[in-house]
Amino acid sequence: MARPSFMKVFHPVYHSNSQSSLLTIFSGSSGTLPQRLHDFFLPLYALWFGPLPSSFFSAVHPSFERTQQPSRTPLIISMVLPTGNSERIVGRGNPAWEARAVKSYSMAELEARKLKYSTTGTEALVMGILTEGTSAAAKFLRKNGITLFGIRDETVKLLGKADMYFFSPEHPPLTQPAQDALDWALDEKSRLGIDGEVSTTLLLLGIWAQKGSAGQTILSSLGFDDKMATELTASLKKEKEMVSAASS
Repeated sequence: MARPSFMKVFHPVYHSNSQSSLLTIFSGSSGTLPQRLHDFFLPLYALWFGPLPSSFFSAVHPSFERTQQPSRTPLIISMVLPTGNSERIVGRGNPAWEARAVKSYSMAELEARKLKYSTTGTEALVMGILTEGTSAAAKFLRKNGITLFGIRDETVKLLGKADMYFFSPEHPPLTQPAQDALDWALDEKSRLGIDGEVSTTLLLLGIWAQKGSAGQTILSSLGFDDKMATELTASLKKEKEMVSAASS
């Protein structure tokens, strides 16, 4: 009496369009029991610990044919943030944001949700910069005594506490001043002729440029002024000169 067929599984490591990776395990009475056990446990091992070298397959189980690895094409990832100008598409001639700025933006959304605000404003962008913490802008703020807790306290004083039963959206939309701050950073980068990505320093300067916004008002109350903004701009120009000198 023939043995029953128990199961069929797919090879869990690689799949190829030109070659099927279907294995039949415990199928009928074909093959010895050790071979069938081998066919059953090998894909599980590869699933958890990775693929085995090709020499192992030919030495241990010559009848097992390993599927071909598909060609791998490197991915190019562009760091983008919202823009109010639909013509600004990241690509040739349109700068992307540095990773620290993108993370600062994500942290800004998180800070807005922590305070149960329905939008991400310029004050949240400042908190995001400080929460990310590793950028030159964040270090400059801390050096001048402006901390995350200070910004958060001043935000609550200025904007008040939200309803404790209110649930912020997963991605609170930007306020108009916050969007203007992002666009200002892009324009300022072009004006200064800085190569490379848009930095977190430009984002901070963009927040300061939005006079009367919550973020600018809070920064001002904590001691940030036009002199500090000029110092940050000078640091960007100095960095540009150093890059130009190194490339020449």
